[in-house]
Amino acid sequence: MKKRKIFSALLAFGLSASLLFQIPVSAEEADQTAAEAVSTISTNSISGWPQASDISSEAAVVMENSTNTILYSKNADEVLFPGSTVKIMTCLLALENTQLADQVTMTATGVSGVTDGGASISSQVDEVFTVEQCLYAIMVASANDIALQIAEHVGGSVDGFVQQMNSRAQELGCTNTVFTNPTGLPDENQHTTAHDMALIMQAAIQNESFRTIAAATSYTIPATNKAAARNLTSKFTMTDTGSTGFYEGCIGGKEGYTEASGSTLVCAAQRSGMTLISVVLKGASGQTAPDAASILNYGFDQFQTLSLGDSDFSIISGGNVVVPAGTSADSLTTEDTQNGDEISRTYLFNGTAVGTATLEIAQAEDTASVQTGEQNMQAAKDYSDNHTQIPYFVIAGLFLLLLILLIWRIVKVVKS
Repeated sequence: MKKRKIFSALLAFGLSASLLFQIPVSAEEADQTAAEAVSTISTNSISGWPQASDISSEAAVVMENSTNTILYSKNADEVLFPGSTVKIMTCLLALENTQLADQVTMTATGVSGVTDGGASISSQVDEVFTVEQCLYAIMVASANDIALQIAEHVGGSVDGFVQQMNSRAQELGCTNTVFTNPTGLPDENQHTTAHDMALIMQAAIQNESFRTIAAATSYTIPATNKAAARNLTSKFTMTDTGSTGFYEGCIGGKEGYTEASGSTLVCAAQRSGMTLISVVLKGASGQTAPDAASILNYGFDQFQTLSLGDSDFSIISGGNVVVPAGTSADSLTTEDTQNGDEISRTYLFNGTAVGTATLEIAQAEDTASVQTGEQNMQAAKDYSDNHTQIPYFVIAGLFLLLLILLIWRIVKVVKS
């Protein structure tokens, strides 16, 4: 009984001391800790990967175009609102399903975008544009009225076009993207991720017409059957040489803002033969362009491309890898998967995919045989280098001695 009282007293004393001496944490410090946890850059955890600085935007990604290698990833798979970057998919589908010279006649569907609270070019019912003029209006002026009309023109209806948008996103490998309109106006069901938007931009920049349109800082729509000429000016600063936000090598992009999405930006840039795609989501107004430039600089400064196909003749396609600057091909490992008469090879840097290649099976086997022969030759050389030559000299000396004795014996017999 006495022992129980002593134990209870000690326990009470310990609890009191812990409450008395614990260090209080302010709400501000707690928020900071939570923010630091949220802002983790996942690519910084890759062994041997260049360490990247954080940015203010909530999610971002930098992807190398030819290999799909993710160089920078911050919350890249977090589901967020896309804002006007949706219009990249709108333009891509229009380019894939129409001709630039095709004529588009405005209906009530498109003109409803003049008063929907977003950007427009104040189009009128029955006004006629070409597809090319429409796409410049969408990318340069972010015109919602024209985006809605292109959707109806291509898909038969806006809903039909939205279905095409979602199907195309799935074809491109997007896993967390749902489109509900072609404009990017807020909708609680419309969402995407930084990684998915990078895949969409990757497909778009394969189209030369898109690259030309997306890089434009201004455009003039000539007088139409309903209105005088319109001079359009882009608010996208990264391609504008006269802007402080200009980024050397930027080949085009789209920026947007809604209260739900925050500031969003998708762009691509090319330097020294390397093309990088940068996506920044849920940023502060005026901060997404500097954030995109910061992580693009990181990608161009810290990584290099190796063309393994130049030395491996078994590769029939692919063979490019993107690795930290200074890395050699010897630092990579491979994983092979057979597909019919071909082998798909993935190159890994400390377990992270950095490129792929396709090899013919016969050539791959020949390469393996050559490699095996080279390994055997090297093994023989290593064995020879690691063993003394004295036993061979002893054997040769004994053989010579026996030969001399044999000759002496023969001579003796002959003389006798």
